Amino acid sequence: MVRARVRQVARATGFLGITAVMVPPFARDLRRARPGEQRELRDAWVKRWASALLRLFAIEVDVEGAVPPRSGPRGRLLVANHRSAIDIGVLLATFGGKMVSRDDVAGWPIVGAAARTAGTVFVDRKNAESGAAAIRLIQNQLELGETVALFPEGTTFEGDDVRPFHGGAFVAAVRAEAEILPVGLAYPKSSGAAYVNETFVKHLGRVARSESTRMALAVGEPIAVTRKERAKNVAERAHDRVQALVSIARQRCGE
Repeated sequence: MVRARVRQVARATGFLGITAVMVPPFARDLRRARPGEQRELRDAWVKRWASALLRLFAIEVDVEGAVPPRSGPRGRLLVANHRSAIDIGVLLATFGGKMVSRDDVAGWPIVGAAARTAGTVFVDRKNAESGAAAIRLIQNQLELGETVALFPEGTTFEGDDVRPFHGGAFVAAVRAEAEILPVGLAYPKSSGAAYVNETFVKHLGRVARSESTRMALAVGEPIAVTRKERAKNVAERAHDRVQALVSIARQRCGE
């Protein structure tokens, strides 16, 4: 119990310290970079920051499948199930890109600054105006060739059953004719990093106290999208792909 508490304090301090140290030079370099260089610079920084956090929390990612190259100039919408507070770090370390996050994160000390600097798209799911603005922003980012990642279930759930996907981001993908990359995540059921029907604060604390975790990530084949398709149908196709990939990731976990 004492060791777990020490781990929790050390990781919380380390998380804030790593973020506080890395954000200012990144923001400076981003301001100085030419527009054509900003995406590559941002992706490199995001991957480096997220990888540092995964090492801090002793998370080892076992990847099934290769990250496919993009098929054209349009961007990529990355969709995954949501099973741990560490999922954001896992996706950013593996794929780079920008995340879609709940709006209150923007105001968090240090973390909010990092998220804003990295180009996070913030949305208040309870506010229709905010949701519509987020759809337009996601569409714009996809048209610019960006990778945008989100959890279409809307929140964290326990177990391997993937809940129905919210459709907003898929409206943006259809309008931008961007490809969709499905991803499945699974954590060992005995892992302290896995969500277990609890409050977010309690879950985050348990993740910080937990020992090392070897989780699995399964990458699927990109889904091509055209303007002729209905966003609802695209969301259902993506949901089914993610569900199949979760099963593959679960087999990699070994339990």
